[in-house]
Amino acid sequence: MLSTYVCFTFLDTSSKYLVLAGISALIVAWARFVVHVLLVGIFLRGWQEPSRFRANNLPAHILRGVLLFGSTMFNIMALRTLQLAETTSIYFFGPMVITALAGPLLGEWAGWRRWLAILTGFVGVLIITRPGVGVFGVGHLFALGSMLSNSFYVIMTRRMSASESSESLILFSALAPAVLLLPTLPFSLSLPQDGWHWFILLMLGVFGATGHWLLVQAYRLATTTALAPYPYSQMVWMILSGWIIFHQFPDRWTLVGAAIIVASGLYIIHREHRLRLRNHAALDAEAETLAKKL
Repeated sequence: MLSTYVCFTFLDTSSKYLVLAGISALIVAWARFVVHVLLVGIFLRGWQEPSRFRANNLPAHILRGVLLFGSTMFNIMALRTLQLAETTSIYFFGPMVITALAGPLLGEWAGWRRWLAILTGFVGVLIITRPGVGVFGVGHLFALGSMLSNSFYVIMTRRMSASESSESLILFSALAPAVLLLPTLPFSLSLPQDGWHWFILLMLGVFGATGHWLLVQAYRLATTTALAPYPYSQMVWMILSGWIIFHQFPDRWTLVGAAIIVASGLYIIHREHRLRLRNHAALDAEAETLAKKL
């Protein structure tokens, strides 16, 4: 899981490096998805068992891919003006948004304690963006758009995981935006001008695909609850990467807001873990009582 978020840090750092070099954000996003698709086909050996990639609900796959494309594009646009740590801090508010949306969309309603944690996390977002004091800008809007798109993407993944194979979910999440972006490429004239930039552009898909593959392996080896806190390790890598590559270090307001968001997210994880244990204990007690009656 730690390696997963190192890969995602490389992905964001490389994207920021390329757009600051003047390369079109559409080209950056398209290359990331196309190389991802090619690597998934190669490493999962799609030619041997193509049935594993069959889509039972193609429109849902396309919509999920559009949401991932929106999250990626908004993030790349945000990285033009924001530091890596800023975009990541706002992105970490996503689990709280997912918790809030899971009630009306999935029937998984949050209690008052988790709602309090969600509101506290929102305070952290306000501290980072500081609207009304001349700090909030279009980059923050793009970062919020990226976070919201990813939140809906995660909710769709939850709903689709019961009926779709993991291989199809990995493939179509990149294939759909890669195909949908094709008509826009003739209007994206800002291509890399040298071999170094072309190399970084191709590496975007490697970082993305490797990160997703490591994520799948992590969930095969450990429970969701055990892995839940590890995404927050990305904050460390983002701060280091921003400092080393772009000579940027987050200000105190960003660090304070990030700390509040991370603490709120960790509390929600802790609370959901406690509720899950309580539900298991109640089910075990009910089964034991029923066994005694029988």
